[in-house]
Amino acid sequence: MLIGVVGKPSCGKSTFFKASTLAEVEIALHPFTTINSNHGIGYVKIDCVDSFFNKQCNPRFGYCIDHKRFVPVEMMDVAGLVPGASEGKGMGNAFLDELRQADVLIHVVDISGSTNENGEPVEPLSYNPEKDVEFLENEIDTWFYNILSKSWEKFVRQVKQDKSEIDKAIAKQLSGLKVEEDHVNLAIKKLNLDKENPGSWSDEDVRNLLKELRKSSKPLIIAANKIDVPGAEKNLENLRKKFPDCMIVPCSAESELALKEAHKNNLIKYVPGENDFEILDENSLSEKQKTALSFIKENILKKYKSTGVQDVLNKAVFDLLKYIAIYPGGVNKLEDSDGNVLPDVFLLKEGSTALDFAYRIHTDFGKNFIRAIDVKTKKTIGKDHVLNNGDVVEIISDK
Repeated sequence: MLIGVVGKPSCGKSTFFKASTLAEVEIALHPFTTINSNHGIGYVKIDCVDSFFNKQCNPRFGYCIDHKRFVPVEMMDVAGLVPGASEGKGMGNAFLDELRQADVLIHVVDISGSTNENGEPVEPLSYNPEKDVEFLENEIDTWFYNILSKSWEKFVRQVKQDKSEIDKAIAKQLSGLKVEEDHVNLAIKKLNLDKENPGSWSDEDVRNLLKELRKSSKPLIIAANKIDVPGAEKNLENLRKKFPDCMIVPCSAESELALKEAHKNNLIKYVPGENDFEILDENSLSEKQKTALSFIKENILKKYKSTGVQDVLNKAVFDLLKYIAIYPGGVNKLEDSDGNVLPDVFLLKEGSTALDFAYRIHTDFGKNFIRAIDVKTKKTIGKDHVLNNGDVVEIISDK
């Protein structure tokens, strides 16, 4: 899984990425600070099952605080997008080429309206952030459309000549964008297109089809960033009215970054996604730091219940991509050979079976699968048993 962080220049995109990963990236108030994509590891937050067993886990990857498990996910911060990117304007070609790899997109929007469409600073609230949502979706839709439409007639003739099925042919053509056959089938059905006669599809039909494929292969969540700017809340309200079907989360990436840096330097105890923090040593804080922390507590955490950054990551993975967390373990032993308790947890697609999990752990476990055991209930389960979020599963194989 790869999470792409996207948006126009200077919207707080790189701040969001750094707040999520603590990766060292350049942050500046001018367009195209990010030229090449940055890659880092962020974390989704789940309730750890170690509390079910009255244990304290020892994660091999990620970490666990107060029975809140943070599971690593790969993230990518790509070059800023401006109107006309699908035609190569700005860093458009680089942006879109990087975008191919992403499974889900976090669109960071400057909800305070303090940057224009090119990422240049303007008076707060003077720019309408609704325009950013419209242009980004339009640019990606146009990019998808351009890939297939330029040779559409030739493509349809070839499909007919080869006696291929149009859904399989389109999925193959767009596989580099992570478009799957199921995506194409669902889009064709939704738009009521004649699957047997794609030559009859109008240009608008093709454009609408590609739009649906963009939505399914690159689902998108909006991080309404800079919510701490006075007046931004009204913009958030208007954005939700304009795009009722969009998942929109208010956030302050700057606040999250400040809290994580303070925690890293042992100034506070902070669990990402929580609505409070604990100051460890009041005397070690400067007046400036005290003021900043007080502002975050009163204007962000109390008002919105979190900085929003962790919520965005969790919603992207669990609500949009529909992943679940499954732990390998044994009925009689939750430790690995080094004594680490529940060291691993895997993120799998919703609907995954015990056999899918076996293959995920190791190919040999899948090939030589005999049965599995639900460690919580100690009941035997078969290969077709559909797993639930938080299950702990022991795989029995003949190897």
